[in-house]
Amino acid sequence: MQLINDKREIGLALTAATLTLLGVNAPLAEAKGKAGEWDIDTAVLFYSETDGRVSAVEPVAEFTRNYDDDRKLTLKAVADALTGASPSGATPSDQAQTFTRPSGKGDYTVSANENPLDNSFHDTRGALSATWSSPLGDDYAYSVGAYGSGEYDYMSLGLNGTISRYLNNKNTTLNAGLSVSADSISPEGGIPVAFSRMALRANKTEEAFQTEFDASRQGSSDNKTLIDVLLGVTQVVNRSTIMQFNYSLSMADGYMTDPFKILSVIDDTPGAGLGTNAIGADGNAIYVYENRPDSRMKHALYWQTRHMLDNGDVIDGSYRFMIDDWGISSHTVDVHYRYMMGKSYLEPHARVYLQSEADFYTRYLTTTEYNGGTPTVTEATADYRLGEMLSGTLGLKWGYHLTEDHEVSVRGEYMKQTSTGDEGIGALATQGLYPDTDAFWLQLGYTF
Repeated sequence: MQLINDKREIGLALTAATLTLLGVNAPLAEAKGKAGEWDIDTAVLFYSETDGRVSAVEPVAEFTRNYDDDRKLTLKAVADALTGASPSGATPSDQAQTFTRPSGKGDYTVSANENPLDNSFHDTRGALSATWSSPLGDDYAYSVGAYGSGEYDYMSLGLNGTISRYLNNKNTTLNAGLSVSADSISPEGGIPVAFSRMALRANKTEEAFQTEFDASRQGSSDNKTLIDVLLGVTQVVNRSTIMQFNYSLSMADGYMTDPFKILSVIDDTPGAGLGTNAIGADGNAIYVYENRPDSRMKHALYWQTRHMLDNGDVIDGSYRFMIDDWGISSHTVDVHYRYMMGKSYLEPHARVYLQSEADFYTRYLTTTEYNGGTPTVTEATADYRLGEMLSGTLGLKWGYHLTEDHEVSVRGEYMKQTSTGDEGIGALATQGLYPDTDAFWLQLGYTF
């Protein structure tokens, strides 16, 4: 599962789901079910970040109907329930800060020297997918699928397909895949105008506040499309080793901005106020809504090798490199080792992820950049997910085969994520602009 650290990641996670359907991170070899029978995989995941941040519960069920000649129909259902607090993008301050909720209905206050978190974060999501796969003669196979995901303010619908060509007595497989999806977002409160100022109630009548809030909106909804392309090869090296290489291209176009993220405007005038929140003519601090490019292209290379030792243990390692036209590059190393112990097994897991920051990532805007409401920058975000980061994950899975076709499993993992960047100016340099994120999750699974 791709962990979801923010509400908007629910929609973005569909891209990851798409790639999984295309086979980017699929197992190198799958067991064949018996014709006329169903294979069922079920799991429930509990995820929690420390410091009162996001927590989630995600049940998953996958049903595979096996037919003659290796034909399969796979149905998958996922549900998410998320609660907690999410970083808004604003910087901490030595003064308490009050923010307007994204809907415009109500406020929330953050204590001095605390990282601003919007504690109204909560949502539920449901997702369904269906995939049909079948041989196409002796040397080809194909799959086609559809999926949909929905929540109260976000919807994604898509289609995908793959084709495989077998060579070298089926020891070599060439794969090509395509996925297309259409997403729609209708956030409560509407779509913010890029770099418009967050309306605050302090020092205003409710009517004046509502007028200012309405002026910061440009519509009730927006859309984006995503296209993912996959080219890959899977090679059986010998009786114990199998290897996979993939190249993927992802193209997104449309509304890419997060309507819930803001930036603080920081006073860069030399003097006692250097590094404090800039104050507007109404006596309130200035916060502005972010803006991102309206397109994104990502290229990724993926390698995976699975090797069985003489004693039956299995080593599974992978590496992924990604680069995009936002200036982000990332490296992911993932290693599993499965110790076989008769009917049970233990599987330690380690993952390291390293990411550079986007070209337009900044922890804050200065008053010079804000330029009295006519910013000198065209794009900017303080979303830590687009900043420089390093994360490490350690986990352990235990599985037990009740019978040949029935297995129970338990998996626990811990992740620590650190971010770095500009430490700030003046008074801001004393604040913790890049807090670490610690997360724990537990997954219970049953396959039959």
